[in-house]
Amino acid sequence: MGAIEVDRITKKFAEKVALNGVDIRCRKGDFFGLLGPNGAGKTTLLKILTGQIRPTSGNSRVLGVDPATDPVKVKERIGIVPEFESPPSFLTSEEFLTYVCRIRGLNDIEKRVDKQMKIFDLVEHYDTVAKDLSKGTRQKLMLASAMVHEPELLFLDEPFINLDPIYQKRLKDALFRFKKKGGTIFMCTHILSMAQDLCSQVAIIHKGRVRVRGTVQSLQKKRSESLDDIFIRIIETDLK
Repeated sequence: MGAIEVDRITKKFAEKVALNGVDIRCRKGDFFGLLGPNGAGKTTLLKILTGQIRPTSGNSRVLGVDPATDPVKVKERIGIVPEFESPPSFLTSEEFLTYVCRIRGLNDIEKRVDKQMKIFDLVEHYDTVAKDLSKGTRQKLMLASAMVHEPELLFLDEPFINLDPIYQKRLKDALFRFKKKGGTIFMCTHILSMAQDLCSQVAIIHKGRVRVRGTVQSLQKKRSESLDDIFIRIIETDLK
């Protein structure tokens, strides 16, 4: 059984087709990168897989569970970092992580919170309310909240976008550690250098359709192009 199985998923918003017959497979232990420009359908697919919205047609399974029919069970086993969501402005960093732990019914809350605060270098912001944190620090806090319950699978939507190079490196290290322990990661991004460094499998999506998929190495060998070249060629061909 794969970690993620997507079969012919289509999603329409009124007359707009956001996803059109998408098929994807992600094995347990993979670091899967869904690559595409803004508006390609990446976030829509992530929301379907995490049980936030239902597809118009098609089926998907996440860790063996259909997120359309049992979103709560899926959310119990995954961590999610949305692209734009921030922690509640009136809570401190410690209060927010404690709240997440309590909602999830976790034990050893203080230990879990302290661990994530150290991993994401948030200790000095322990008592800082979220509205006073920088964008990058709020992003780190969201990442900590996604990992505090030690999920089997992480869904990340543009996780590096607000981080400076130092914390991009620290996040990459944290994700490698998570994967090394058997975790699976599904990341939406348009930062190709990150996909090149991190992902074991990638798919390029544009205008709601998956154009190519495979390992970075296999795609480059097949086309004798860099990942950047493959990406740009696909996008430019669609724009003609």
